Amino acid sequence: MRVLGGGAPARLGSVAALALLGACSSGIVPPAQPNAPATRPAPSPAPRPTPRSTPRPSAIPETPANLPARQPTPATPLPPAPAPVTAAGATTAVAAGTVPGPAIDQLPITQESAERALAAFRLSCPGLQRRTDASGLTRGADWTPACQAAADWPARDARRFFAEQFTAVQVGDGRAFATGYYEPEIHGSRERRPGYDVPIYGVPSDLIEADLGLFSDDLKGKRIRGRVDGKSFVPYFDRTAIEEGALQGRAPVIAWAADPVEIFFLQVQGSGRLRLPDGGVMRIGYAGQNGRDYTGIGKLMRDRGLLGPGQASMQGIVAWLREHPEEGRAIMRENKSFVFFQELTGAGPLGAMGYAVTGWTTVAADPKFVPLGAPVFLSMDRTDATGLWVAQDTGGAIKGSNRFDTFWGAGDDARAIAGGMSARGTAWLLLPQAAAARLAAAAPAP
Repeated sequence: MRVLGGGAPARLGSVAALALLGACSSGIVPPAQPNAPATRPAPSPAPRPTPRSTPRPSAIPETPANLPARQPTPATPLPPAPAPVTAAGATTAVAAGTVPGPAIDQLPITQESAERALAAFRLSCPGLQRRTDASGLTRGADWTPACQAAADWPARDARRFFAEQFTAVQVGDGRAFATGYYEPEIHGSRERRPGYDVPIYGVPSDLIEADLGLFSDDLKGKRIRGRVDGKSFVPYFDRTAIEEGALQGRAPVIAWAADPVEIFFLQVQGSGRLRLPDGGVMRIGYAGQNGRDYTGIGKLMRDRGLLGPGQASMQGIVAWLREHPEEGRAIMRENKSFVFFQELTGAGPLGAMGYAVTGWTTVAADPKFVPLGAPVFLSMDRTDATGLWVAQDTGGAIKGSNRFDTFWGAGDDARAIAGGMSARGTAWLLLPQAAAARLAAAAPAP
């Protein structure tokens, strides 16, 4: 899934109603196109931790146009703690300010949620201790005691692990917003053949990523991508140029998609599965991005009045794009960002940390406000989004404090949940004791 800078769990981003296509995002399995193969096998849903609904028995694959968003069970989120007004323009968690959260053993963490989070946290530990925390909240060594304890901590006692090893901290006002994403499956082929005409590109040979911090301390941490044209470094080709053939001879074609709308949504997502003509599956994941800014087409369409009542969802957007192919192509091209892929053969899909992400457990967050690998408790206005998550991913539109994108795995249930995920509530980071104590000591006196 993710990400040298964005866009997908490579990302991966999201498919919630008005936030649609502004995050990791779900992919789709749309109806067959006129030039597509006459028959295509229906995708098999992937296993999921806890089935919440029964897939519709049908030989016809459900699609965004006919698959309704899953109806949530409402919940009342816990209120955030009073907090000082966050300074305008705060760009990190430290700048936004933190206040102590509730005692972890008082949070409604289920045993199932704790067990999954413990496994994900254990997997993330090497990166947690090695990475520089862009949020400013922690140091690598802060995580060592918890990581050492996690190594052989029994799953049956996972709730006690989090209660003993961490302290809950609220960033800023704590008011959280969460969307959802999942691993989509689309129709594709390893070779070009009738009905499979849309190239899926690997990383171009002339794409260059420049670390601006090497040129100026003021630009530390900033990177740009582009290409060399003569003696100039210029922006890389945008989506329109790429779709019109600019990458010929510059980038490998790793596979061919059956439909441009399918691959557009998979790029928003950042990783997914190709259902091959013989029924096999090829998994692909984020390998790079052209460096252009991401634009969420859902907001564009809403602002232009193209979506009627009840259409501001993944299903509604896809239906509109299909009903207006020429206008739809022009709107998709307004998102100049373009994602390049690689075939995945090991565990996956992979998040921004380089580790496999887990449905119902992994959440994408802004690393400037949440240390990647840190546990996060979300208390939201719907039950499925409420619980203990682990920040293992990022997203092009997942920016700012308390902004999250929940990952739901693969399959029909995951697609339905992610497609309608739009939850609000309160977020608390679970920080190691040493980091929490340091923050408390540095906090101004009331």
